[in-house]
Amino acid sequence: MIEPHGSIARRKWLQSATAFGLSGLGIRGLDLSLQAATSSANGKAQIAITLDLEMSRNFPRREDLHWDYEKGNLDDATKKYAVEAGQRVKARGGCIHYFCVGRVLEQPDVAWLPRLAQLGHPIGNHTYDHINLLARTNEDLQFRFQRAPWLIQGRSVADVIHENIRVTTVALKQRTAIENRGFRTPGGFNTGLHGREDLQQMLLDLGFKWVSSLYPAHANTEAKQEPNEAVYDGIVQALNRAQPFAYPTGLIEIPMSPISDIGAFRTGQWKLEWFLEAVRRAVAWTIEHKAVFDFLAHPSCLGVVDPEFKTIDLICDLVQAAGDAAGIVDLDQIAGAFR
Repeated sequence: MIEPHGSIARRKWLQSATAFGLSGLGIRGLDLSLQAATSSANGKAQIAITLDLEMSRNFPRREDLHWDYEKGNLDDATKKYAVEAGQRVKARGGCIHYFCVGRVLEQPDVAWLPRLAQLGHPIGNHTYDHINLLARTNEDLQFRFQRAPWLIQGRSVADVIHENIRVTTVALKQRTAIENRGFRTPGGFNTGLHGREDLQQMLLDLGFKWVSSLYPAHANTEAKQEPNEAVYDGIVQALNRAQPFAYPTGLIEIPMSPISDIGAFRTGQWKLEWFLEAVRRAVAWTIEHKAVFDFLAHPSCLGVVDPEFKTIDLICDLVQAAGDAAGIVDLDQIAGAFR
């Protein structure tokens, strides 16, 4: 990895934040009686940077709601941010794990996707239409099908889900020659796929060994309110519930770690510096506990609120400052170490 940006003083601050972990972050009193699982075979913290390739409601303007019906219609700014993020992390010796909505493959120009893959960034399946895997009715699957129910008329919810996942893998292969690398559910569920052995088995039958579906409940703020210590502590505490595990079917779960960019900037309407502080604390905890951190963001959101890549740079800086105690990995590596 190259040297982190910034001065010697900044580098020393990063090293201190990592070495002393939570004790130096003002959250010494956390109840961490539930110990985090160490998924790495060599006891090394595993930090993943993941970006979901989709459009996000309320971005770039708060009044933008139409993306719910056009999740795969990526604008130029979103694609540019996704590519530059990949180049930036690659230059630091790491990788980003992307998850692509299948309708992206309908756009005229998709050459940027295989270029990311050629740089060594895995690209996984995020369903074709950004559908809700826990839907019980066709109306609950996706806004698009509420507006155009004839698209799935006469088909069961299970059939629509299966086809939405299957055809995305096909689209990635046929349009870009990309071999699908894992599956993430649109939206995170605080129960993951617990109790849904049917969905677990469906994913196994479709060739997936792991899923990223669980996003643990955590503290947040009212809109535009600065997080206090209780909120930051709640986010860090939730990391215990964001560690990999296996369902009874054998499918591995790699949860998404709080707080996501959507949770911070859509729900909480945070300032960037508040988000950076939450990420800093979360990564420091992960390194101290030799755990797993799966940073969840969206170029359509993060590109608006963090155009200078400060969040991604911060993660890379903290991992580099940790030396041999941490590494930036993809979700395949996390799943492999867990097994």
